[in-house]
Amino acid sequence: MGSSVRPRHWPGRGAVPPLTFATNRSVLHGTDAVQRIFAAPKSTTVHEPNDLPSLPYETQVGTSVEQALEWLIAGETVALPTETVYGLAGNALDAQSVARIFAAKNRPSFDPLLVHVDCVASARKYAELPDWVAAALEKNGPGPLTFVVPKKDCIPDLVTSGLPTVGIRIPNHPLFLDVLRQLPFPLAAPSANPFGYISPTTAQHVLDQLYGKIPYILDGGACAIGVESTIVDATLPIPTVVRLGGTTVEQVEALLGRTVDVRTHSSSRPQAPGLLESHYAPRIPLILVDEHEVVEVPCGWAVVGYRNIAHWIQVDPNRSWLLTPQNNDCEAAANLFAFLRAADSSGAQGIVASRAPHRGLGPAINDRLQRAAHFPG
Repeated sequence: MGSSVRPRHWPGRGAVPPLTFATNRSVLHGTDAVQRIFAAPKSTTVHEPNDLPSLPYETQVGTSVEQALEWLIAGETVALPTETVYGLAGNALDAQSVARIFAAKNRPSFDPLLVHVDCVASARKYAELPDWVAAALEKNGPGPLTFVVPKKDCIPDLVTSGLPTVGIRIPNHPLFLDVLRQLPFPLAAPSANPFGYISPTTAQHVLDQLYGKIPYILDGGACAIGVESTIVDATLPIPTVVRLGGTTVEQVEALLGRTVDVRTHSSSRPQAPGLLESHYAPRIPLILVDEHEVVEVPCGWAVVGYRNIAHWIQVDPNRSWLLTPQNNDCEAAANLFAFLRAADSSGAQGIVASRAPHRGLGPAINDRLQRAAHFPG
């Protein structure tokens, strides 16, 4: 395989206009029971450089597992499809490969990565699995469930942000599993997007955000689940869900045969990915409301509703999306990030999104929306 090449042309090159974001937002409740959303005029202007730096890769998108393997064995990063979101994968045993993941995403080193393996036997090579965790992984099979367990010394500290624990999961996507089974090492793989932005659920999403930063994207179609895996901390006296995701709390408890704690609070020094107060966020402000309320949408804003927003006022039909007209939480989760991206790219000034019902994957959807709505002032 040849060395990395620079793209001959970068369409984004040239002057970039200043970007303006509202930094002070509030929600006003009128006496007529209509919820009016007000985006205050205070703003911060961010000046982008007039010319983008040269990019190291001419990113390719394809369906060749062999090409993905070549890049990974060479120590490079590759975007791979999972059942949850697309992951940016690299050799989890090679600190330099892991460093490329952090660099491509502009991810802070204090935010740990998950390690992906193809089976329980592989997991035991890299982490200390309690018997009940191994049994749960065997019973559950590949799927959107991660366990935080003590790591073995072969896992570099960069993967775990210096923590003595590591998140281990078995992804449920045929292409990702095919790649893992042909590699002599596990893969570290956070979501394949710039740090803090909306997670990608298609190869095009990855290309839109990481073109020039990675050599290859393995296209496996749209992700079936659409939100990241649920993370269970297995090092605590009581198994504790620290990130809500594609496996519901009820499903975790049924799998383990016991109740679990749920602690998904935000942290500036997270013990697992996806726990920062601001995460999964669009570039424009997002305000979160309850769908049953009567909401007056500000002029020029997009809407991402859950099931029915017919009673909302001033909705732009060209900038509105429903996560699930059929009231199906799995459909809503699968559509969430794609619709947030569509709204973010619609030219809108902001997004009004409605919370999901508190059932099934609804709590995981709301967790993503709440973090996306956090806008540091």
